[in-house]
Amino acid sequence: MTTETTNRMDLVFRKLKAEEQTALIPFLTVGDPDLETTLAIIAELELAGADILELGVPYSDPLADGPVIQRASARALRGEVHLRTCMETALKARQAGSELPFILFSYYNPILQMGLDTFFAELNAHEISGLIIPDLPVEESEEMRRRSSEVGVNLIPLVAPTSSERIAKIVSGASGFIYCVSSLGVTGERSTFHADVEAFIDSVRQATDLPVAVGFGISTGEQVARFAQICDGVVVGSAIVRKIEDVIPLLDNPVTRNEGLLQIREFVAQFKRP
Repeated sequence: MTTETTNRMDLVFRKLKAEEQTALIPFLTVGDPDLETTLAIIAELELAGADILELGVPYSDPLADGPVIQRASARALRGEVHLRTCMETALKARQAGSELPFILFSYYNPILQMGLDTFFAELNAHEISGLIIPDLPVEESEEMRRRSSEVGVNLIPLVAPTSSERIAKIVSGASGFIYCVSSLGVTGERSTFHADVEAFIDSVRQATDLPVAVGFGISTGEQVARFAQICDGVVVGSAIVRKIEDVIPLLDNPVTRNEGLLQIREFVAQFKRP
């Protein structure tokens, strides 16, 4: 992995901090509705102002994902999209000119099935900047942290409002940024968040020098603006995946495909604060 790839995410956060801006971090499910369209959507997200991109690996039993992302995974799995496919998609996007740092969001089982040696060699070859494994607890993450460090990939932990006394332990081996979960339960659009979410985020900030991002349930420009006041990054997932789902009929028709892509770009652009 090149130094440029290794430092791509750090450079984004440093640049935005100097400009007093917050990173917009969209999430999409790779292969939803198909791989060619995913590449087109990545280009649209970059045009919309995305700073970092989470690439979700479709999985048949996504414990942390709500119904919107579950449906997206089901559509992608019907197209036989798998872990290696997702990494290949990231490299194709890079070769097409994308400058975004890519984060691979995968459950642990597909990684284990690929084999850790192969998996980390592939991360290295496909210019992945970060890795999120939502079902890997910190107590079992030592090997993944060591291997990630060896290839220069940021292993990004999820920290929940219930983590309390475990926060310091979770963030101690992290790199890239800390992902704060704004609400308990699975992903999905929400109108309210955990009652003490601001205090929770502040406690995480006190435990680390890394950038802090927040996600799970953020679905409006107003919510992004709220969290941008106290975080270095905001993750928007289900709302974008739902928008993609809504415009699939447009994307599937060559006559209206560009209109569908434009609608996705305009939808995501509303989350980018000036």
